[in-house]
Amino acid sequence: MTMTTAEADKILSAHFAPWVLDLGLTVEAVGEDRAVLRLPWSDRLAREGGGLSGQALMAAADTATVIAVSAARGGFVPMTTVQQSTSFQRAVSGADVLIEAVLTKLGRRMAFADVTLSDASSGALAARAGTVYAILG
Repeated sequence: MTMTTAEADKILSAHFAPWVLDLGLTVEAVGEDRAVLRLPWSDRLAREGGGLSGQALMAAADTATVIAVSAARGGFVPMTTVQQSTSFQRAVSGADVLIEAVLTKLGRRMAFADVTLSDASSGALAARAGTVYAILG
């Protein structure tokens, strides 16, 4: 059974730190091996020059991976980031960002994902991330 977006949103509210919740992330879609989240544009998240900060984008990619792993496993289990590598390709200014985390391997104790972050208004790729998680439960 595939997790619903409402169930995934509950994982966000129940298992993430208040500062992550302050990003305003919402779950747009979940599947058996993926999750799509939306990071709404906010001047509070912009850096000098008006582009969305890299820290906000990296936190969004990290969070999307947790939701993708949770969807694949049928619910939240404790996990922790082992590695994340992010390449920024263009600034996002004045637009929401869509974050799609796709699991490339899900084992009993480790999960690997490729994450794309795109400008929601133009579809332009803003960043790519690779994430590795240790599954603790």
